[in-house]
Amino acid sequence: MLDILIVFLPLLGAIVAGFLGRALGDRGAQMATVLPLCLAAVLSIIVFIQVGLVGEARTTELFTWFDSGAFELSWALRVDTLTAVMFCVVTIVSAVVHIYSVGYMAEDKSIPRFMAYLSLFTFFMLMLVSADNFVQMFFGWEGVGLASYLLIGFWYEKPSACSAAIKAFLVNRVGDIGFALGIAGAFLLFGAVQFDTVFAQVANFSDTTVTAFGIEGHALTIICLLLFIGAMGKSAQLGLHTWLPDAMEGPTPVSALIHAATMVTAGIFMLCRLSPIFEYAPSALEVVTVVGASTAFFAATVGLTQNDIKRVVAYSTCSQLGYMFFAIGVSAYGAAMFHLMTHAFFKALLFLGAGSVIHAMHHEQDMRKMGGLYKKIPITYALMWIGTLALVGFGIPGLGIGFAGFYSKDIVLEAAFAAHSAVGSYAFWLGIAAAAMTAFYSGRLIFMTFHGQTRADPHTFEHAHESPRVMIWPLYLLAVGAVLAGAVFYGLFVGDGRDGFWGSSLLALHDIIEEAHHVPFWVKALPMVMTLTGLGLSWWIYVRNPWIAGALAERLRPLYLFSFNKWYFDELYDVIFVRPAYYLGRGFWKSGDGALIDGVGPDGVAAATLNLARRAGRLQSGYLYHYAFAMLIGVVALVSWYLLVTLG
Repeated sequence: MLDILIVFLPLLGAIVAGFLGRALGDRGAQMATVLPLCLAAVLSIIVFIQVGLVGEARTTELFTWFDSGAFELSWALRVDTLTAVMFCVVTIVSAVVHIYSVGYMAEDKSIPRFMAYLSLFTFFMLMLVSADNFVQMFFGWEGVGLASYLLIGFWYEKPSACSAAIKAFLVNRVGDIGFALGIAGAFLLFGAVQFDTVFAQVANFSDTTVTAFGIEGHALTIICLLLFIGAMGKSAQLGLHTWLPDAMEGPTPVSALIHAATMVTAGIFMLCRLSPIFEYAPSALEVVTVVGASTAFFAATVGLTQNDIKRVVAYSTCSQLGYMFFAIGVSAYGAAMFHLMTHAFFKALLFLGAGSVIHAMHHEQDMRKMGGLYKKIPITYALMWIGTLALVGFGIPGLGIGFAGFYSKDIVLEAAFAAHSAVGSYAFWLGIAAAAMTAFYSGRLIFMTFHGQTRADPHTFEHAHESPRVMIWPLYLLAVGAVLAGAVFYGLFVGDGRDGFWGSSLLALHDIIEEAHHVPFWVKALPMVMTLTGLGLSWWIYVRNPWIAGALAERLRPLYLFSFNKWYFDELYDVIFVRPAYYLGRGFWKSGDGALIDGVGPDGVAAATLNLARRAGRLQSGYLYHYAFAMLIGVVALVSWYLLVTLG
């Protein structure tokens, strides 16, 4: 019963706020969505204790969904440790975002609609993580995409918001096609879509090959690569990442929800859920490792030069997702989920903290127009430092003392090193480089926003003030998670208690996490060295010598522009995909639809009829001698015909 309430309470709130919002008013719609989410968060903690700590995993069948011939599929809620962890992450962060939104969106004219969309987003994510089969997971998967489209484009009066929503929807459709094909391939191979049925058969098909277009390939590898394409879209991995920064066009609470607990974590969860399949497709795992490591490095390089405070945090999300993916690629599924959980706390804290800055600066998001704000908003400043230190993984190696990211990011890097493979080494060293850059751009954000002489408009700076309590109090809860989540849950997620904790919800044929605990000390210390180097360098440039930043940008202008323009991925896609599609579509419209179909079809028939009518109309001149002449021609024709027939 608890599982059902957790999943459907947000849906109830969305329905009430969405359909009765006008009658309830803004405050009523807020209460109708915030209270169910808070209750769901409390129930999720209870379920986490029952399932994760006590071991009471269960599957609750709700009703028969499909019953066609031999194919029968139930709608069921699968609640094991993996689901219980996601329940807590999704509902706690979503509840915090809902409460924060009460203050942040206070002046918006469409509060009931916004709150309904938030709750609907949460429902679809909960449906995804509790899915018992591929089809049910795909339902939640597509629902999350729909809700993200609605929320990113919430301010639909802004053309940029509409464009960003469409871009997110289309880019995710590319990944979703791969996901759908992967599901179809799994059904063809295993004859089922229910997870337990599929997982039980995987080992029997470990050597199965398929042939298509004369090319033979390993069946499980092909299926896993298709499924991974779906994960790449949702979790914004390199190549399908371009929608994520543009998603910042939505309200800040939306950014926090997308980046911390819902949409982008869906791909990580899906690969971990399907670990029993991926473990028998080592080549696919190598691809996951390379793509994840490349994404972590790429996003970190772009984050170095961005000036929009939300975009800097957005690229840090993209980079951290890369860490989670290469952890999965080396079979450290527990480490990936550990980083997902800690990341949810500190990334939501950073986004909502950025929202507090934006609120104080009257919706200004450009860090070049900030500075000196620590005196104006000291609470937000302190909370942003906590989120930043958690993100960069600040801690003391060897003593096991640090912020949440210190525990989770380090175990990911240690697992990559412990893999002792080419792709593992690739991931480790790119992860180390990304750690240094993460520390630099995170320090850059803090120092440009809060330190130095203000560059803000004098009127705006003079009236800058701390956010209301309804926006600040939720940040305290996230700050507690950003500080303590790593130390508290380390033993369960990746420590000695991991086997009992995860049970059968994750499968790793080789225990790479055990080997990660025994890597050399320099491997454990190197990330912290990179973090301190990055933070120190950012302080030296942006606090002690602010002129250096501009000089470096000018001296290294090609590299600066390459980073600032996000490696020109958008421009490249515009040339390869957008413009050809535009010209092709315009050609079909003008030449195909306009000239051929309409020209020969409806427009052609209409034009011919009109022309014929006009010609016939000219015969009706109204002059008597014209009619007499026509009658004479008729008589001549009739006589000629008669003579021809008679004499012939």
